[in-house]
Amino acid sequence: MNLFNGKILAVTLMTLLTLGIFYSYILRHYRFVVAFKHKDKTSADSLKYNQPHLTENSRTDVMTVTPWLAPVVWEGTFNQDVLDSIYKPKNISIAATVFAVGKYTMFLKNFLESAEQHFFVGFRVHMHVFTDQPNEVPKVKMAAGRQVMVHKVPSLNRWQEISARRMKQIQDLIEEKLRGNTDYIFCLDVDSKFHGRWGTESLGRLVTVVHPGYYRDDRSRFPYERRPQSRAYVAPGEGDFYYCGGAYGGLLQEVHQLTKTCNLNFEADAKDGIEAAWQEESHLNRYMWINKPSKVLSPEYLWQDFKPKNPEIRLLRFSGVIKNYADIRPNV
Repeated sequence: MNLFNGKILAVTLMTLLTLGIFYSYILRHYRFVVAFKHKDKTSADSLKYNQPHLTENSRTDVMTVTPWLAPVVWEGTFNQDVLDSIYKPKNISIAATVFAVGKYTMFLKNFLESAEQHFFVGFRVHMHVFTDQPNEVPKVKMAAGRQVMVHKVPSLNRWQEISARRMKQIQDLIEEKLRGNTDYIFCLDVDSKFHGRWGTESLGRLVTVVHPGYYRDDRSRFPYERRPQSRAYVAPGEGDFYYCGGAYGGLLQEVHQLTKTCNLNFEADAKDGIEAAWQEESHLNRYMWINKPSKVLSPEYLWQDFKPKNPEIRLLRFSGVIKNYADIRPNV
């Protein structure tokens, strides 16, 4: 009996040992396959770049990080090849909105053609054009994976109303058409033109651009809404930067929350007979004061053509064109 039990024990031990060896082999093989497949997703060559050094800063003439640790993006603060190699395997989809109502359709051709040359080149991009004149949208040759989508909107008699209503239309676009198929969205002014790269360095949870007219000023000079009765109110002594209403973006869900909140505040103000000083831009600045952006883009990302470049502006990426507002706005 003891001999029989001994044989059973020996067989059992041999079986367990064999299973252990087999399991160890499979585990090593599985790890190798996973590691190989993961390595295959990005090009090793694209990740070769100069070693970063914590004791060196490529820009010492400008702020490169906010007090809440959001990066401030300037030329010379990022490696575009590294960033592109991170985002391209993700196959992200980017939407951009632009409004061309009334005579503002005259800016569409330059905007769309320059965007095709500089705005997220090599990525999937859908340009959403809101206009009261769909027939005036020019045909622009787009690369594979890039498309212009036209949305008809009513004409309005006041440019202030056109500006204020954009938040609601962007909110509706996200809810009705973009959810589930778009990762990031940027909301841009049509009377502007791209001059240089605008790409993956601008991606973030909530992204905004510092206004070129006020980035050197004390915040006491910022044109915030100063009436406490308005939902766009920013009190004296408050505010970080003055941000552009003509360029902001981020993750789809974050921009949805921004536009929804700003639109609700705008409508509540309207019921009280209040229109914020700079319509959507005022509400945007209030929102960004309370909800800090995760990335701040320098004025390179929305300059003004009539302004000479300051020394810290090493590369002009996007800029408002020179125009006569009396000729293009329904009211001045």
